[in-house]
Amino acid sequence: MTNTKTFTIETITGGHLTTPKGFVAGAVCAGMYAGGPKAGQLDLGILFSERECAAAGVLTKNLVRAAPVYVDEKRLPAGRLRGVITNSGNANAPFGDAGIDDAEEMAALAARKLGVPDDEFAVCSTGVTGVLLPMEKIRAAVPKIELSANGGSDFARAIMTTDTVVKEAAVAVKDGDTVLYTLGGCCKGSGMIHPNMATMLAYITTDAAVDRDLLREAVRETADATFNMVTVDGDTSCSDTLLVFANGAAGGTTIAAGTPEAQTFREALLAVATQLARAIARDGEGASHLITVDVSGASSVDDARNVAKTVALSSLVKTAVAGADPNWGRILVAAGRAGSPLDPVKTTVRLQGELLFDRGKVIGFDERAVSDKLLAEEVRIEIDLGLGSGAATAWGCDLTTEYVHINADYRT
Repeated sequence: MTNTKTFTIETITGGHLTTPKGFVAGAVCAGMYAGGPKAGQLDLGILFSERECAAAGVLTKNLVRAAPVYVDEKRLPAGRLRGVITNSGNANAPFGDAGIDDAEEMAALAARKLGVPDDEFAVCSTGVTGVLLPMEKIRAAVPKIELSANGGSDFARAIMTTDTVVKEAAVAVKDGDTVLYTLGGCCKGSGMIHPNMATMLAYITTDAAVDRDLLREAVRETADATFNMVTVDGDTSCSDTLLVFANGAAGGTTIAAGTPEAQTFREALLAVATQLARAIARDGEGASHLITVDVSGASSVDDARNVAKTVALSSLVKTAVAGADPNWGRILVAAGRAGSPLDPVKTTVRLQGELLFDRGKVIGFDERAVSDKLLAEEVRIEIDLGLGSGAATAWGCDLTTEYVHINADYRT
């Protein structure tokens, strides 16, 4: 029997983490920032599903890990998390057993507030490393957090550190004019961004009912195609965490692998994650340009990803973009050192749509005109390796002197 359903995915303007049904969130100022410009900002938040749900996630592969990562690593395999408590201003890293005890207590405070078992809550922390978590402030603040279906944006603000903008996204999956379910998400990340799993902190919710095994697989694939393709400065955080919750509050049958509904869910999850990943790169510390690197014609997808991310990370490419310098040679040389197959005689390079290098031949171009195009907010680099069908996209940002100032003055 032919499937006649026509699923569409539409962006929800103004959507956020608690746009999907059955999720509530809230945040308060716990005083994690003792002074300076961030004093008084929201810095402690809770996200919670009012229904039991499936959950999946990926965590940092950095061998220096924040204490919450160890706690979440033990709780994720069951796939039954219903919420997360998160603070900014302090990464709770690395303090061994003491840090883990504090992370477990944070999760317990949130779980008991919501009346669920302790192990149904995840915990995340982000901020300065090497400073003990001020648990007395967290104990005092958790009871003050008011959760609501409109609290997603407050939660998103509470996880910001050097971020300059709130990073949120949401989509609706529709069958014709009928909304089947929605997905919403938020993330934080601006510096120390070169993930080896996901991003610094990212959370996505959906009111679709999703099989746990499918959810785990889709989250892993999505992280590899989006958050793992973002780079700002080449540093992987000790706190990197992506958590996805699916509570089924929209109704409908459980989405299982191998169905048209499963493919649509994967595409919707990818759409939200792509918006969030791009937002991280655009908000890179001190950045003035988003850099998008599209690689095609690679021997494999892995090779395409490797080349794209290498070019996006290149300091010489990043500074060329900052200076509006159409130095295509930097792009080609960066691609060549990625360690993936590349033959200059088969490679083409385009910058802002202009063909500058074509299979071993340098193309004459109007340097002033291309330089003017590099003044745009988004700079697109296209590389065709001419070797196969592998393709991937990476996102980065330019490198300015402001990045140095932000990180030189981060603690002092």
